[in-house]
Amino acid sequence: MNIPEPTLGNPQGTIAVINKYKFVFQKKFGQNFLIDPRVLDKIIRSAGITKEDYVIEIGPGIGTMTQYLAAAAREVTAIEIDKTLIPILEDTLAGYENVTVLNEDALKVDLCRLAEEKNGGRPVKVVANLPYYITTPIIMGLFENRVPLESVTVMVQKEVADRMKTGPGSKDYGALSLAVQYYARPELIANVPPNCFLPRPRVGSAVIRLECHKKPPVQADDEKLMFRMIRASFNQRRKTLVNGLCNAGGFGFSKEEAAAVLEEMGLPPGIRGEALNLEQFADLSNRLGKRGDFGKEGT
Repeated sequence: MNIPEPTLGNPQGTIAVINKYKFVFQKKFGQNFLIDPRVLDKIIRSAGITKEDYVIEIGPGIGTMTQYLAAAAREVTAIEIDKTLIPILEDTLAGYENVTVLNEDALKVDLCRLAEEKNGGRPVKVVANLPYYITTPIIMGLFENRVPLESVTVMVQKEVADRMKTGPGSKDYGALSLAVQYYARPELIANVPPNCFLPRPRVGSAVIRLECHKKPPVQADDEKLMFRMIRASFNQRRKTLVNGLCNAGGFGFSKEEAAAVLEEMGLPPGIRGEALNLEQFADLSNRLGKRGDFGKEGT
């Protein structure tokens, strides 16, 4: 298969395509196109794309990164929600026979089925320049739907990348940090300034690579219970962990029982959720789960 070299990835090429099709950026889709080839090269390298790989791209835009992925991978499926971009993608990807474009909402696509059909069920690589408004639902959807993943390499808002990789005690630490780290090992690849995009976003961006764990780093007897406790403890950050859990309701235990379990763990009753690491949250949910029907309500 003769795959052409990428022609997009610079301001001139991007502007030419936009003008040719009179494309209008839609704010509701959070569209910001990459116009820096160095950043694109870094994404492909950090994602470790080889000719053996099947890659899923979410939000290809006009096909800039899709061209780079197609040149490096065995096969690419690009999922684009904006129907006005489909004729443009047909043009910019005309020479790339190893690319399939789906005009669908990535949150509604059965990615497990795609991995089965296109990659024999083996782990796939996901690469995306994600719209900021949908970053967390996309990433958590990949993990929670048990899509077979080798890695997820994404461009996100800098603030979100910081939240994914940080640990206890940081102001950025929260439910997203714990969820991402339960499923993957996050590595910050590069900070990307606004001038690398058209149009320029108002905030800085970052490329982060999530190398997916073959098995979780902690043993949670009931994952749903653990994540409900994590969310409850961060919903009211200024409150103690015990108050956060009990105020959330639906767990079926008293403050006294929660405090007793913390004491068993060697933790003070006034500790806040932001001080616990992933292992401690797993331990907490396991201990409370074994004390009765705690956590069964509302699951």
